[in-house]
Amino acid sequence: MLPNFFIVLLFVSLNAWAATPAELLAGYTAQSGLPASALKGETFFKASHGQEWQCTSCHGKSPTVGGRHASTDKAIEPLAPVANAKRFTDSAKVEKWFRRNCKDVLARECTAAEKADVLAWLITLR
Repeated sequence: MLPNFFIVLLFVSLNAWAATPAELLAGYTAQSGLPASALKGETFFKASHGQEWQCTSCHGKSPTVGGRHASTDKAIEPLAPVANAKRFTDSAKVEKWFRRNCKDVLARECTAAEKADVLAWLITLR
């Protein structure tokens, strides 16, 4: 009986990390208490925020195609879910990369509203 409990617990834990872009967007929107704005997200993505890098430094001007890391030149797969179905399907990875990338671009972590806006824009891309 006890091994079955751990199997069920593992299954539930793994599913807690799986997500869809729409579910993540709903979570960030709920955290911020504001409606997400795709227009603000596009503006945020393309803007300079006073640091050496901006989002486009690594992800390119179009998130529907791949980019290259500004420092390491490592290939980066497309950011938009329409071009890369794996994007925004693992909440832990999403948080990890938002945390790292926002610190590079803003010198701070992104707010829930900023994450929601960028994700709202990325979801609209076709």
